[in-house]
Amino acid sequence: MDPVTGLSLGRIGLGIASLVAPSASARLFGIDAAANPQLGAINRMFGAREIALGAVTLASRGTLRRNMVLVGMAVDAADAASAGVEVAGGGLPKLQGSGLAAVAASAVATGVAALALSRGK
Repeated sequence: MDPVTGLSLGRIGLGIASLVAPSASARLFGIDAAANPQLGAINRMFGAREIALGAVTLASRGTLRRNMVLVGMAVDAADAASAGVEVAGGGLPKLQGSGLAAVAASAVATGVAALALSRGK
């Protein structure tokens, strides 16, 4: 499996988990869904976004596929920055915010690696 396909399937899987079980997926990051009643709606919106990004990237070829990976990387970088802002402002505890930022930053790094590995194919 090429790295862009793997990255796209990972997005889709994360999106499905967030849509189907938003509270459970939040708990993976140590976020208390019961204390955040709006979390279900936000997590489902996140899930829909991830599914869309993953599916469109899977369906794309050539330059469009590369550009879709770049769009995903930009979204992931914004997610990492948002987690940092929330920690700095007290909206997220440091441990949970750092975990969220690390996952998003890892997705950016995976995008970089996927583009590098798929170059020339």
